[in-house]
Amino acid sequence: MSVQPPSSTFALIPDTAPFSAEQRQWLSGFFAAALGPLTPAAGMAADGGAAAAPSADLASNDDAPWHDPAMPLADRMALADGKPLAPRLMAAMAQQDCGQCGYNCADYANALAVKSEERLNLCVPGGKETLRMLKALAGEVAASGDAGAASVPAAAIPATLPGRSREAPVAVPLLFARRLTGEGSQKQTYHIEFDLGAAGLDYVAGDALGVYPTNDLGLVDQIIAMLGASHVTPVRGRTLRAVLAEEVSLAPAPDSLFELISFLTGGDQRQKARALARGEDPDGDAEGLDVLAVLTKFAGIRPHPEAFVEALEPLQPRLYSISSSPKAEPGRVSLTVDAVRYVIGKRRRLGVASTFLGERAEPGAAVRVYVQRAHGFALPADPAVPVVMVGPGTGIAPFRAFLQDRAADKAPGPNWLFYGHQRQATDFFYADELAALKASGVLTRLSLAWSRDGSDKVYVQDRMRETGAELWRWLDQGGHFYICGDAKRMAKDVEAALVDVIATHGGRSPEAAVAYVQDMKKAGRFQADVY
Repeated sequence: MSVQPPSSTFALIPDTAPFSAEQRQWLSGFFAAALGPLTPAAGMAADGGAAAAPSADLASNDDAPWHDPAMPLADRMALADGKPLAPRLMAAMAQQDCGQCGYNCADYANALAVKSEERLNLCVPGGKETLRMLKALAGEVAASGDAGAASVPAAAIPATLPGRSREAPVAVPLLFARRLTGEGSQKQTYHIEFDLGAAGLDYVAGDALGVYPTNDLGLVDQIIAMLGASHVTPVRGRTLRAVLAEEVSLAPAPDSLFELISFLTGGDQRQKARALARGEDPDGDAEGLDVLAVLTKFAGIRPHPEAFVEALEPLQPRLYSISSSPKAEPGRVSLTVDAVRYVIGKRRRLGVASTFLGERAEPGAAVRVYVQRAHGFALPADPAVPVVMVGPGTGIAPFRAFLQDRAADKAPGPNWLFYGHQRQATDFFYADELAALKASGVLTRLSLAWSRDGSDKVYVQDRMRETGAELWRWLDQGGHFYICGDAKRMAKDVEAALVDVIATHGGRSPEAAVAYVQDMKKAGRFQADVY
């Protein structure tokens, strides 16, 4: 679980202790978690009196009907209409609680509302859509009172110890990237391993690893050519090539780049640039405009390299579910990554981090990473509790870690994995490992779904319905249910299948089955790691 700093009203490590401020913050958080029963109870000040209650104006998952990653932004904002500023800021987020911004969605919104966080561009899953909405709300933030960081719950403030947050990554060596998909697969998926030994980083099953990639140098060189600049043009005290490769995002193009171009051109071109900066789509191509595509679209416009770089967004880290347990692989951490490739027009596009990890980073290369503690995604404390895991494709990642963890602990509870992909012959990740876990009794049940192997497409939710009677027995015995994978389609379909299973085999009405799932979520028995 995440170790967070304690409330400022109750510091366990005094200022006079021989530690730096960061060390005192981390140690206070560690001991607050370890000695929780001995510290003042929530809602109590250190002197035993009542602590100030969190403001009712702050955002919370408990009062957020828009907290659904499959819900369109316009619908989320409509539900939040009339609410205080912080809940409306939360509704603008991607609702994945992925932790990539260093917060969960509600805490990021609260930090913006009280001005302890000024960066509006941290919600990577929300992309330009979220950023535009946050900018639209920024005026209200600026006009609000100066609440200060002390108004944010302590648990909302990200840690800054080395390797513990996006603000403080550490360099670790890449050990290798091994392809998981077979020849003929429509995807290229890789098993990636890093050595954490020298960095001293630790993690638990369920955590994620943040990775700072670099941009493809071929793309960088094309952009430099379009600018008519030299690779060694000085920018920010470095070469232009180094800055474009390591510091700024090259996809998608930010509104600020369109604004810059609007100042450098005229006529129809200026009007188009201004429209794109407002989020409009005058030519029907806005969705595919990355930085190179913008320079191609507005051919002949050559911004000064320094102004060009300043118009771009920072290169953000990518967050990946960890697919290993430190109990099984001490000193190492592994990821399961799909290499993203697609074509727009006649130009091939590449996922920045996925192709960096799978294909461009050489073994032994130092990669900047950090461990992101999970937000409510972990194995049950009781090892005897049944565990049901649904993870198609790369969604298997955290469940490989869970199974390794349960095997190392000799946990007596049964484990059931639903896994699916396109074809068994080419897309069955970790097949040998799963067979060994099943033979040893750690993996009690393995339900497989292949969507391209027969005349009918079969998905994990179909297997859930087929095995509904047994699945209900596991849930009725207090089993925990986990989903990992696509937030907008798969996770929604899986949850709908779960509701059907509970209604059909649990003897409940559809409304009561939905309420049962909601109760599971509140009790921590239903957990999702979606993206």
